[in-house]
Amino acid sequence: MKTILVLSTHPDFAEIIRENLNPEQYRVVHRLGVEEAEPLLTHSLAATCILDVDLAGVEGVWVIERLRRRAAKLPLIAYTSTNQSEWEEEAFLHGVTHVLTKPVRGRLLNSLLERLWSVPVLKMLQPSQPVQPALFRMPEAQASRFVNAGQTLDVLRDFSSILTHSLDAEAMLKQFLLFLREILSVNRAAIFLNRPVTPLTEVLSPEDGRRLKAAAAIGLSSGLLEHFELSLDSGIGGQLSKLGRILRRDSDEARADAETQKEFELLSAQVAVPIPDRDNIAGVAVFDGRVTGEPLVNVELELIFHLLEQVGLALRNIWLHDQLSDNHEMMTDVLRELSSACVVVGRDLKILHANKSARRHFGHRNKRNADLEFSDLPQILGAKIYQVLKTGAAIGPFRYEPESAPGTIYTVSVVPFQRGGSAVPVSALLTADDLTQTEQLQKLEVEAANLRLIKSMADRLAHEIGNAMVPLSTHQQLLAEKYKDKEFRESLDHAMSDGVKRVTRLINQMRFLARDGTVEHEAIAVQELVEDAYQEARKHQPTEKARLNFENSGKPIIITGDRAALRHAFAEIMLNALQANPKSPSVDVRIHPETTGSEQELHIEISDNGSGFTQEASQKAPSPFFTTRTVGLGLGLTVSRKIIGTHHGKLEIIPPQDGQSGVVRVSLPIEALATVA
Repeated sequence: MKTILVLSTHPDFAEIIRENLNPEQYRVVHRLGVEEAEPLLTHSLAATCILDVDLAGVEGVWVIERLRRRAAKLPLIAYTSTNQSEWEEEAFLHGVTHVLTKPVRGRLLNSLLERLWSVPVLKMLQPSQPVQPALFRMPEAQASRFVNAGQTLDVLRDFSSILTHSLDAEAMLKQFLLFLREILSVNRAAIFLNRPVTPLTEVLSPEDGRRLKAAAAIGLSSGLLEHFELSLDSGIGGQLSKLGRILRRDSDEARADAETQKEFELLSAQVAVPIPDRDNIAGVAVFDGRVTGEPLVNVELELIFHLLEQVGLALRNIWLHDQLSDNHEMMTDVLRELSSACVVVGRDLKILHANKSARRHFGHRNKRNADLEFSDLPQILGAKIYQVLKTGAAIGPFRYEPESAPGTIYTVSVVPFQRGGSAVPVSALLTADDLTQTEQLQKLEVEAANLRLIKSMADRLAHEIGNAMVPLSTHQQLLAEKYKDKEFRESLDHAMSDGVKRVTRLINQMRFLARDGTVEHEAIAVQELVEDAYQEARKHQPTEKARLNFENSGKPIIITGDRAALRHAFAEIMLNALQANPKSPSVDVRIHPETTGSEQELHIEISDNGSGFTQEASQKAPSPFFTTRTVGLGLGLTVSRKIIGTHHGKLEIIPPQDGQSGVVRVSLPIEALATVA
């Protein structure tokens, strides 16, 4: 499939080109200008370019010149609205392949495209010049040396056949045994290997890591080797592991071990050779005598031992390659199955890797070929990748919403890959996470949390209003009978006053919770604010024994803010202090400014003479609806914290310590602080 780059300021022109071409043969990529098409032009990703030139004269020629600077050999077809012979001549001189006039004719366009890529191949036949060989006579000694060298080359040629199986251990060992049979006439031979354990293999027991299984054999029954194993702890394997050298069947060590003799007998072998891999024994090779019945001599066994050393190193390389291949396959499987879209793009803008999610999100659905190409990526993402490949600077996560899929949200990041400390990246990794469902779930969770909050608030409000209405309802039922009773009228007055105070406090709490910021800004004396808040708190906790201890830093302090809101916030804090010890309530207020670096804060600490906060209460007290009492909504400190927050301040509950009372600290920043001289 060939890519057709269409440069036009009108999207309709690109659609007309796309409709007149076979989608199975051509992929049409539309760009508005040369700058947007720079990645496709610079890296030769387009097979041809169709230019919509509505500008005659010099401006149209400038567009062609910019195109040719970025892609000098790219076939270029120009469409114009009018036929101007002077402009056509200038266009051909600047490298335009064909100039066509609108409207687009499908048959003509397809015919021109086919001619662009059907250039006949000319075979240049040159007469061969006969080479006259030089005539010379070689001395006999030198000729004999060349004959021996020829035999050595034949042996090397035969041995080189093993190299064709350098990544297949079983085939390499089989070829090696056949080579030994050819040069030494070995009758029977077998190789047992102790394949190393890798993280991707499973070992059933520690003994399995010491077993040697048959990997290749000649002259032995496959049924025998299928159920036969050697061990590095006993028998032939144990002897070779202990001795580290060649073991003959008739040696003293072999005759002294019955299991070794039994294994030699079962394998019909006369000698065993270890296969070292520098660190450990990679396996064991056992050999019978020659096909003529003669045993292998020491020189031949030494040759076999040294050849097996090289075989052991080759096996180690094969196993390392297999491990790397398994790891690579595992990582490929992981990337393939990731829900995040992963695309790796090389410096030539070719897609080196694209997982399922990437093809699903960015691939064309009507495209039969499942491979993803750079031109398939959205233009915004392609430009980001091109920028990373040119600059080597990563682009952090950014939000991307494709125009073709409204409502779909991605978080995308592009990271460069460098090698050898080079500043120029060799490739770039684009990762895209689809956050559409996540954000929808977050919205649903927020809505569900709000609904739960509304339900809890309605339940608490109904309970609190019901508590305030019970005394009023009781007195209303007895009003007609006992109105003239003085004691009844006093009780009614007390019930109405208490109910009004409770409902008024509840209304104020709801009103301040609903506010988003401060309503009024005025200068407020801190001492006056504290005293007014204390009197407001006493309305809800009336007792003659209550007292207020106010400690100032010496100078009167003025703050700016919403007087009513701040009075309510401090009143709620002081009411908690009064309720901490109802029998003898006391509220201590300490005020002092503090300077930390370039910042200055006013600290107002309010403490009581109760038992202090528990560890749980100090953490949960500002939370909505948390209360340790049977009355009230548990919104007092919640409302106070919000009011203080709207004044850019902070409300803290000091962690409790044994024997100390509860302390609430309110801090206001320098912006809301002023001092009267």
